[in-house]
Amino acid sequence: MEGSHFSKSKGEEDEKGNLEISLRPFDLFDVDDFMVWATDDRVSHFCRWETYTSKEDALNYIKDIIIPHPWYKAICLKNKPIGAISVLPNIGEDRCRGEVGYVLASKHWGKGIATLAVKMVVDSIFKDWLHLERLEALVDVENLGSQRVLQKAGFQKEGVLRKYFIQKGRTRDMVMYSFLSTDSKLD
Repeated sequence: MEGSHFSKSKGEEDEKGNLEISLRPFDLFDVDDFMVWATDDRVSHFCRWETYTSKEDALNYIKDIIIPHPWYKAICLKNKPIGAISVLPNIGEDRCRGEVGYVLASKHWGKGIATLAVKMVVDSIFKDWLHLERLEALVDVENLGSQRVLQKAGFQKEGVLRKYFIQKGRTRDMVMYSFLSTDSKLD
């Protein structure tokens, strides 16, 4: 998967007016684009990380976490990052599962971009990681937009995990979604 570049086109609208995006690895030069969503409290509200206030911290995160990550891509329009999507692999007896996570700059919410990015991951991850049988996502019960993204991408809602973890000082209920390698993909 190293250095892979996925594309639905060049980040422009196709002949039907559909927005097209690409997924590509991050680079340190992407820090200014990363800061657009990472400094936005509306974006970080449901994320496990705190809103970034320092470009240096963002650079360190890109260098130390994103770049060495086994599957972490920039969601791009015209090759400009507007968000990120990742798949976190499990190991050992749990290696059949991976967890997808995504974030998108708020000015791009509600346009189908996150849904398209998740569908692109589903289209490729089971081919790239043959051991993977299940892609799952945990979403805060109050994050209705993210739940819609997963539903539109064909994920199945499995249930609510009550008081599942502590996020930003509060114990949160989470909704578990999954997509299996044997599930039918949506167009």
